[in-house]
Amino acid sequence: MSKVELTPQTLLIPLPAAMISCQAKGQKPNIITISWIGIVNSEPPMLSISIQPKRYSYNIVKETGQFVVNLTGEKNLHAADFCGNRSGREYDKFKELHLTPVAAKMVSAPLIKECPVNLECVVKSSMLLGTHEMFVAEIVAVHADADLIDENGRPDIDKIKPLVYCTAAREYRGGLTKVLSRYGQAAGKKEKPS
Repeated sequence: MSKVELTPQTLLIPLPAAMISCQAKGQKPNIITISWIGIVNSEPPMLSISIQPKRYSYNIVKETGQFVVNLTGEKNLHAADFCGNRSGREYDKFKELHLTPVAAKMVSAPLIKECPVNLECVVKSSMLLGTHEMFVAEIVAVHADADLIDENGRPDIDKIKPLVYCTAAREYRGGLTKVLSRYGQAAGKKEKPS
């Protein structure tokens, strides 16, 4: 099969459609949906999120140095899309979407009760890259819905039904439930010629 050359672009697919909650002292909490997110370190566990400086949540995260990554499932589609396309300057997103803020253990930003997994994060560094500023943060606490935990004590992907964003198509997708192989088990198998 031949290849075609495309323009340089953000074509990693899929990406999590994560709802990031943040809160400035004495202010209402806010939520921004972000797909520019990824794991950057194992020990200590760290991730990065990138936010455009013009976004309402940017100054909150920049000033507080804290946020919660609320991972979404298919059931969170409406809320995730709303929070990514409406500004906290104009909407109280928790109120508008009937979402439940839950006090976090280690940070001032609330968890979103309706999201299956919540990662409390403390910013360790940031870097302005161009259109976005990347915040590198340590994951200081993790919460998951008890009914989504499997027999090994891990979140069950089949039950979570993760909501992901596909940049090329500018669309949300679900259905990431087909297991092709366990980590390290496919390495010894030979690929079939196409």
